Amino acid sequence: MANIKISVKNLSVSYDGEIALKNINIDVYEKEILGIIGPSRSGKTTFLQVLNRMIDRISCAKVEGKVLFDNLNIYTDIKLLALRRKVGMVYALPLPLPMSIYDNVAYGPRLHGTKDKKKLDEIVERCLRASYLWDEVKDRLESSAFNLSGGQQQRLCISRTLAVEPEVIIYDEPCSGLDPISTAKVEDAMSKLKEKYTQILVTNNVKQAARVADRTAFFLMGEIVEIDETKKIFTAPKDERTNDYITGKFG
Repeated sequence: MANIKISVKNLSVSYDGEIALKNINIDVYEKEILGIIGPSRSGKTTFLQVLNRMIDRISCAKVEGKVLFDNLNIYTDIKLLALRRKVGMVYALPLPLPMSIYDNVAYGPRLHGTKDKKKLDEIVERCLRASYLWDEVKDRLESSAFNLSGGQQQRLCISRTLAVEPEVIIYDEPCSGLDPISTAKVEDAMSKLKEKYTQILVTNNVKQAARVADRTAFFLMGEIVEIDETKKIFTAPKDERTNDYITGKFG
């Protein structure tokens, strides 16, 4: 069995007393893709926000329980900036920076002190290749990132995340606004990235979870109903509510 990369123990989150997550216990294994599915307001995005402590920005949020990253407590043993570098996040809407394609990818390494042009060139090419974007943009790296299509912008955001060398990539509905061809390219990138990175994918598209996730967790009203190998979740779920959700009876 693979090593445990992230271990969540008795995690509960509330906003002004309203429960968003209740007693979540889950382990995320090294170099797996963990899919998280569930209807709206089931706590999926809140779960991601805890993992890189973006939830700290929400003043009314109360977090209880423990999250371990390589057996280190993310609140007491890892500095915040170091954690956010280790846990990169890709959002639902592509958010390229208002600069060139090249500078978008080089932005993070420059921020962390990399100035050597040859080194930056290597990072940009490597990360664009990893997100299956290099062949589409290699001849126009100095053009604005806003000239890219939505799907290309999302893969550029993945490249930008990879450039700071995270260990975990978390995705919050990364293909929600993309066409099927762009979605397939993002999914291809995820599958390839599994060779090196641990990934957590929140998606409302259950078919996407079925295609790319190694294991899938079903969240409902702030709780985990069940988690298992993706094939088992989609062919023989243990809980009737899981079956009802993936077959479209609610959600």
